[in-house]
Amino acid sequence: MTSGPGWQFRLLLLHTLLVQTVTFVVRPTTSYRALELGVPGEALGGLSAAFALVPLLLALGVGRVTDRWGERVVILLGGVGLCGATVLLLTSSGLTGLVIGTALLGLGHLLSMVGEQALVANTSTDARRDSRFGHYTFAASAGQVAGPGLISLFDASSAVPDTDALFTAACVLALVGVLLGLALRRSRAAVPEPADRTSGGARRLLRTPGLLRALLASSVVLAAVDISLAYFPALGQERGFSAALVSLLLAVRAAASMVSRLFLGRLAASVGRRRLLLVSVTGSGLTVAALALPLPVPLVLVVVTVAGLVLGVGQPLTMSWVAGTAPPRLRGTAMSLRITGNRLGQVTIPAVAGLAAGLGTGGVFLTTGCLLLAVALAVRRLPMEDDPSS
Repeated sequence: MTSGPGWQFRLLLLHTLLVQTVTFVVRPTTSYRALELGVPGEALGGLSAAFALVPLLLALGVGRVTDRWGERVVILLGGVGLCGATVLLLTSSGLTGLVIGTALLGLGHLLSMVGEQALVANTSTDARRDSRFGHYTFAASAGQVAGPGLISLFDASSAVPDTDALFTAACVLALVGVLLGLALRRSRAAVPEPADRTSGGARRLLRTPGLLRALLASSVVLAAVDISLAYFPALGQERGFSAALVSLLLAVRAAASMVSRLFLGRLAASVGRRRLLLVSVTGSGLTVAALALPLPVPLVLVVVTVAGLVLGVGQPLTMSWVAGTAPPRLRGTAMSLRITGNRLGQVTIPAVAGLAAGLGTGGVFLTTGCLLLAVALAVRRLPMEDDPSS
């Protein structure tokens, strides 16, 4: 039946794929448009900051809106924000318009993610939550791959692709996402609530035993992925790897993460959530640290593959744990709190790891691996059920 919850979840996965595709095609296209307009290269960092600051500043507010008015409303607002951002970026003729458009893109992306994650949390049973968050993050990863791939369809052989065509294509995809959002149903947990029923939600959640440890694990794992993306080209240059080999290694890591997310439900049911999270964070620390060693290329390929498998588990599993811990009326706030923690980690942890850059790129990977191993000690104390039969 097309009206069943399984069909609704497939619609949500398709919506997630579209949102991430739009976001990850628009962000590099915005940089190309800035270059077309003669914007100085050093100003490109401002575009990245405009996108990141919105989730950092507004995530908790978006979570409260989600709990108060329902996931579907927030998802639709996110789709409208993405459409508006693509139109504004298409018509912008200067840096100010690009910054405002990028900030609006960040807001649309944030609204969509919080609404989607809250809907997954509120429509999944305890037994299926791990599997559904694994599939959700798999769809998100697929969109993040599809976005940059879409650029190759628009004259990517030139130094600057056809940005008008790319923004227009992104706008069309965003409009399709809005139509999918209209077809989604809000969960029973998401009904309009008075302000006093959802106020103070973040403070209440932070008092939940183990929540801060789960948020810490999530933020450090995500930062480790960002660090690998940023520093792997430098590591390849130090080791004499070709650009093609570096690209292959990064693609293998991403593909391995998608595989582990696809089978997350079975893995969690077999070994238990806390044990699986502990193994994944510990394995992430060991494999990331191992990249600091002067390994031969075949062994690097093995290490990167294992790193991708274990790094892919952290995000969906912490989503599932946070969703299962939060009361149904506060799951939007819980998801936004997790996003806030992730953004803080993406800002601060690479800066800490970067302090080791004086020791070479290997020092950055070693420091990041040690941070992950330290987080593994915190994961050991998470109040998570380990019985695979539960």
